[in-house]
Amino acid sequence: MPIIQIMMLEGREQETIEQCIRNVARTVHESLGAPLSSIRVIVNEVPKNHFAVGDRLKSEM
Repeated sequence: MPIIQIMMLEGREQETIEQCIRNVARTVHESLGAPLSSIRVIVNEVPKNHFAVGDRLKSEM
């Protein structure tokens, strides 16, 4: 059972995230031959003030 985790900054449209999930699942299915019903895709959205590059928060950029 492939499990794919995607971490991204918050702020994208729900429809965009859902399409990404579908595309990732299909790609894993095609690449590994895993049944779609066995593939798990998890998206974690991170608030921009919880992510930094060096000492600079993404919310400041």
